[in-house]
Amino acid sequence: MLELVKAGGWPMIPLLLLSAAGLAIVVERCWTLRRRAVLPPGLGEEVRAWAARGGRLDPAHIDSLRDTSPLGALLAAALDVRQRPREEIRERIEDTGRHLVFRMERYLNALGTIAAAGPLLGLFGTVVGMIQMFLGVMDHGVGDVNQLAGGIGKALVCAATGMVVAVPALMFHRHFRARIDGYIVEMESEAIRLMDVLDPRARRPAAASAAGAAAPVDPALAVQG
Repeated sequence: MLELVKAGGWPMIPLLLLSAAGLAIVVERCWTLRRRAVLPPGLGEEVRAWAARGGRLDPAHIDSLRDTSPLGALLAAALDVRQRPREEIRERIEDTGRHLVFRMERYLNALGTIAAAGPLLGLFGTVVGMIQMFLGVMDHGVGDVNQLAGGIGKALVCAATGMVVAVPALMFHRHFRARIDGYIVEMESEAIRLMDVLDPRARRPAAASAAGAAAPVDPALAVQG
């Protein structure tokens, strides 16, 4: 491995730096975007049960919910304005959701830049190797096989390294984008279910039907019927 790096020459330095940066971003995003960290199991159901009990919700409890995860922050935003109309709750959820998506997509632009820049730097190393090869031909003629092999080897090593850096970066970039999109859909679903619990109009028909079923029948009306 070290021999290949030496064969690539100084153009390998930016490629190795890109490789290290891409690896760091992939490890950090894999840890941050764990499903348990973004969508803790059972959290949505717990919050809905907590909100359905009514009464005064403890602000400290809401702040604690906000710090648990992105889903907790989204549900806490809805609980902050739970007394307002449904449209205002929806607007608060959408505003909070945009901030959460921005946080979840952190470093992904840098990872995409690495995926795009890797082949270009590899091509740059290839051009440098070819230039050195032709300069060697000019100085020593075509009889110096070692000079030709060194230039061609540098060109091939840099090109291969650029692709090795770019392909995993591109794959992980697409993977993280798809994972975040899936999280967004599930978070929206949890937020809508919480709004249904918080909206008095959504609870009124069920309460009215229950009250109607439990109301006693007037004997006089029954006789008249």
